[in-house]
Amino acid sequence: MDIGIVLQTTPPALRVVELAKRAESLGFSHVWAYDSHILWEEPYVVFSQILAETRNVIVGPMVTNPATRDWTVSASMYATLNEMFGNRTVCAIGRGDSAVRVTNGRPTKLATMAAATHVIRELANGRTVEYKGSMITLPWASKSTLEVYGAGYGPKALKTIGETCDGFVLQLADPQITEWMVASVRGAAADAGRNPDDLTIVVAAPAYVGDDMAYMRDQVRWFGGMVGNHVADIVMRYGAQTDSVPQALTDYIKNRQGYDYNQHGQAGNTHTDFVPDEVIDRFCILGPPEEQLRRLEELRALGVDQFAIYLQHDGKEETLLQYGEHVIPALAEHKLAKA
Repeated sequence: MDIGIVLQTTPPALRVVELAKRAESLGFSHVWAYDSHILWEEPYVVFSQILAETRNVIVGPMVTNPATRDWTVSASMYATLNEMFGNRTVCAIGRGDSAVRVTNGRPTKLATMAAATHVIRELANGRTVEYKGSMITLPWASKSTLEVYGAGYGPKALKTIGETCDGFVLQLADPQITEWMVASVRGAAADAGRNPDDLTIVVAAPAYVGDDMAYMRDQVRWFGGMVGNHVADIVMRYGAQTDSVPQALTDYIKNRQGYDYNQHGQAGNTHTDFVPDEVIDRFCILGPPEEQLRRLEELRALGVDQFAIYLQHDGKEETLLQYGEHVIPALAEHKLAKA
């Protein structure tokens, strides 16, 4: 299983770059960043610097959307970074959350997300695609390779991702919900005539290595609020009691009162008091290294290929260090040099 990190591009940008470099030195495989250009600095500019200062990590947005950038611009950015740094990018895309809501926009339709996935992937892989009535190609991108992963929670989103994307990003680490959603995505892929085993499964959630559970829960309670935004959309569409969505995902937002995007993804978010401890324990991975490993092995058994740590808390350095020294080596397959 690969281990990545998810960062906010909060100034100073060089601090973000330093965290990425530190992660690579400790064995992390991916560096993701929020793509919300008003709340934080432009991630692709920071990605360029991260790639220049590292050798192996793969970078990508967690997650981009079809609304805030022209799809051809996105494809060109990926292909340019790939040309400069040797195909070390990946694109995760969703319908849009903070990046569109802070400008009073709305998430796009799933059909738009699917169309954007196709256009971005084709162009960034050097292939010709139809766009707005024209057949276009990036003529200089023939050696670029890019995979596009889809992020979502609802049954229609999972179906679209299985039918169209190279991978699935699930932003929570609850085993019950993970099992259901991975099965849904892979089932949709199989129904569409695709090989479900070809899909890369990424689970992204906060991890905090330590012993003080009460303190750690408060540091990552914001995550339950962030996920609650998407769950609220699902409940609005499907209702709270439905066989289409696990009840474990919908129950906890009953007391949700709203959300302030000025505190999006921040420890101490004042609009996440409704999130109970039980949800934090299920959605996040908290505890000493042995508990981290137990939860990760549980996810790996469900078919998860990568766990990406949302590193928005005050234990960034210690969590990186503990993962680098105790968790990542234990996850690796150990082979004897001499039998």
